Amino acid sequence: MAFKIESGLLDACALAILDKGDTYGYEITQKMKTAVSLSESTLYPVLRRLQKNSLCRTYDQPFQGRNRRYYSITDAGRAHLAELKQQWISYKESIDSLLEGEQS
Repeated sequence: MAFKIESGLLDACALAILDKGDTYGYEITQKMKTAVSLSESTLYPVLRRLQKNSLCRTYDQPFQGRNRRYYSITDAGRAHLAELKQQWISYKESIDSLLEGEQS
């Protein structure tokens, strides 16, 4: 993809995935890869930032003899996601208008 994905958009994508249910890092990466080019090494700093800002939390669950770290969205994360969605709609409409030549 020719467009650089900024941290705000990565945050929104990760929170949107978590809003659908708790999951672990690898699965979040795989779901995000359906829309954007990204590696696990890119995702984990995003998840740490979200956790640091109390937008998600973690817990460990046993899986095949070891612990798997799961991420869960918080109420603050849901509120932040709602704000990011509104910002995305406005941004997308502005860009679409420019690309489609509708601005005067």
